[in-house]
Amino acid sequence: MTGTIAVIMIFAIPIIAIISDHFTKQTKYKQKMLEDQLKLEQMKHENFVLETEKMKLELQKMELNSPSSKEDKII
Repeated sequence: MTGTIAVIMIFAIPIIAIISDHFTKQTKYKQKMLEDQLKLEQMKHENFVLETEKMKLELQKMELNSPSSKEDKII
């Protein structure tokens, strides 16, 4: 009986180490994945802001290029 307990204790330590190492690696992978997702979202936001600004500038340019059409509509 004591031999069985000793064998279980001897093999339990490496098994626990393997399991905890696995969880540590898994946590690191999740952290890296979240960092990558955050970078992607930041890039998406920057892209959205740039596109919006570009559309504003194009609209202003269109308004400046054709002010007479607005005057015709008013009259």
